[in-house]
Amino acid sequence: MARWADESAAGERSRFARFAESASNLASSSAFFAFCLMLVASFVAVMAIGLSLGWKLFVVDLMTVVSLLLLALLKNSERRAERAIQLKLNVIAAALLEQREGKTHQAHDDLKRAIGIEEQV
Repeated sequence: MARWADESAAGERSRFARFAESASNLASSSAFFAFCLMLVASFVAVMAIGLSLGWKLFVVDLMTVVSLLLLALLKNSERRAERAIQLKLNVIAAALLEQREGKTHQAHDDLKRAIGIEEQV
């Protein structure tokens, strides 16, 4: 069976995979939403007050950086989810094929591991 997405042979995920998951959890938190609201409020305040062009550029650049990082995080999360779904589909297909041929060995064990039956019991 193919290894889980972003995992090593020992079952450990890469540093980047752990970082991406942590960042994804942070980005979906209420604290990050509050940070984004403050960022937008600061943008509106800087524009309304009429501060210097330097301040306006700073706030716009900060919003651009946050947007770019969120875009990269979203794409990484999408890729990981797509790989996990494809892996599960492959394992299900292999288990169905083994069942049709009268064998029930490796693919069924892989299927249990892929859908997390051991973790739920």
